[in-house]
Amino acid sequence: MLDPKQIESWIAAGLPCTTLVVEGDGQHFQALVVSAEFAGLSRVKRQQRVFQTIREHLDSGVLHALSMQTMTPEEWEAVRG
Repeated sequence: MLDPKQIESWIAAGLPCTTLVVEGDGQHFQALVVSAEFAGLSRVKRQQRVFQTIREHLDSGVLHALSMQTMTPEEWEAVRG
């Protein structure tokens, strides 16, 4: 069974994040990814950037699905209030 911490490490290895949280039940995972690299990118481009970091695990079938929320540090601060 895949551990959410493993997915966090894969993403962190390929994308500098100020906040990164992955939760899941071993099959279905949700991620909060906050990175300055998302500035100026559309939601789709942000998700594509994250998927770049985990592509080999998706292609191999180790990871089946990941839903995500992507934000810049400024967006994250605004949401946190």
